Amino acid sequence: MTDSKRVLCLDIGTQRIGVAVSDPLGLTAQVLPAIVASDAEASCIALDALFQRYAPVALVVGMPLQLDGREGPAARRTRQWLRKVAAVIGSCPVIEWDERLTTVAAERALLEGNVSRRKRKDTVDSVAAALILQAYLGSPQGRS
Repeated sequence: MTDSKRVLCLDIGTQRIGVAVSDPLGLTAQVLPAIVASDAEASCIALDALFQRYAPVALVVGMPLQLDGREGPAARRTRQWLRKVAAVIGSCPVIEWDERLTTVAAERALLEGNVSRRKRKDTVDSVAAALILQAYLGSPQGRS
């Protein structure tokens, strides 16, 4: 058994689920390949593999709130997806994190890095997940 403090983060979209994981000390976020969201069974299998590999102490999930802070259809879809994968998550604490505008920030960062359009499409969701996770890790809640 390790003393790992890894935290896994998901940015759940309709096409892809962005994925990021912290380092073992729980200090920095790293991008992982996105999961295809359109196939529920395959996404559960992929999520289970992530839990087996990283054994996270917590799961941060980007909550897509509307700009005014209210929950809309996207947040309801995220909660519905979480209910579907509850068996995979098990007793791992789930932390909902406000993810407003993270995809925009991720897209901007990839544009500034001169990443091609095709690669941006493939990585933007996981870069957004890394931004969400890094915000959590840098917060008082994430440092405790």
